[in-house]
Amino acid sequence: MRKPFVVGNWKMNGVLASARALAAAVRQAHTHCPGVEIALCPPFVYLGAVAEVLAGSEVASGAQSVCEFEQGAYTGEVSAEMLSDLGMRYVIVGHSERRALFGESDERVLAKLRRAQAAGLTPILCVGETLQERQAQATETVIARQLDTLLNAADATALLENLVLAYEPVWAIGTGETATPQQAQAVHAFIRARIACTAPQPAAGMRVLYGGSVKPGNAVELFAMPDIDGGLIGGAALKAEDFIAICVAALTRLACA
Repeated sequence: MRKPFVVGNWKMNGVLASARALAAAVRQAHTHCPGVEIALCPPFVYLGAVAEVLAGSEVASGAQSVCEFEQGAYTGEVSAEMLSDLGMRYVIVGHSERRALFGESDERVLAKLRRAQAAGLTPILCVGETLQERQAQATETVIARQLDTLLNAADATALLENLVLAYEPVWAIGTGETATPQQAQAVHAFIRARIACTAPQPAAGMRVLYGGSVKPGNAVELFAMPDIDGGLIGGAALKAEDFIAICVAALTRLACA
């Protein structure tokens, strides 16, 4: 049974006081979600403060991005070694906003993934298609391309052993469009099958999260799908009550075992 996993991606939101308060609320409520793994990914400047609040708890800390270089003259960047030094366990790579707004290519995403793993971090690799790509019925083509950069690497099997996947249907985030649980499940199943062609064993055990506007009202139905192992939560992660409700909903995965 793959352990349910819910990740809060706070993006560029909050101030120090609200970051601490939100982390404290999630830490306190974690007892209501036995068997569900939880991680929080605040902005870089609040990583240390949030890690302090979560210290000694089962709630993990993570970052929203990482530099592909180990060290050097890369002004404004943060290395994987720095994140590891702060006690981070996870880091998001290839998020749709990083790809679209900052031009991160599949090759650069893979370089970040490698660098994160080399520093002992577990990457959360994001893949997904835009509304235009969805309408052109190119979902599987786009996601296959994003995955194949990794799967075609000589050391792909080794890289897959310490990895979490997240499917982001960009077309269902802030567009007014909605992905049904069945649509989400179909893509999750495709992702797992694509990975299985290269590495059957890692594919069976790999957690694939859903990142398409998960809310308390749709979380239970989404998490009941056989290949959806949790969620990468954006807006709802900024409200303690909503995020905790989603974490509780992830108990559905255990009930379906």
